[in-house]
Amino acid sequence: MPAFLFWIFAAVMLVFGAAVVINRNPVASALSLVLCFLGLSALFMSLDAFFIGIIQILVYAGAVMVLFLFIIMLLDLRAEKRRNMNTLAFAGGLAVALALFVQICFVVGQLRGAGQTFPKLPSPRADDVHQVGLLLFNNYNLPFQIIGVLVLVATIGVIVLSKRELR
Repeated sequence: MPAFLFWIFAAVMLVFGAAVVINRNPVASALSLVLCFLGLSALFMSLDAFFIGIIQILVYAGAVMVLFLFIIMLLDLRAEKRRNMNTLAFAGGLAVALALFVQICFVVGQLRGAGQTFPKLPSPRADDVHQVGLLLFNNYNLPFQIIGVLVLVATIGVIVLSKRELR
């Protein structure tokens, strides 16, 4: 992967990661987290970790975020009201964040391998997705089925608990 793509995906992660914290609307914050997960998935794929990148999209950006949005909609959260910013707390938080950034830059600058590119990973003989599938459905079939039933029962429980009574 060209270096400029790395910087684009890293910037996407940083911008939308900050948007998760900055947004006052919980739905907008959850959707920013989805875009942050997509940037992380692209970085995994740039390291030739295709399985982890796809699982990142399917599990986190797909299933987990759907559950987060379901909970947000179920709780009927409103956007937080604007309030006055505590200037002293904001300045202190900014100073701590700046100090952390300076320390991280110092540590990364001291690493010998920080300026070098990663060597190419050797291509695997077998497909990692195939190996994970064989392991999951051969050795761990019963726990996999039990987890599926547990998720089904939890989903039915959430639907029953969220059902509003008619008056």
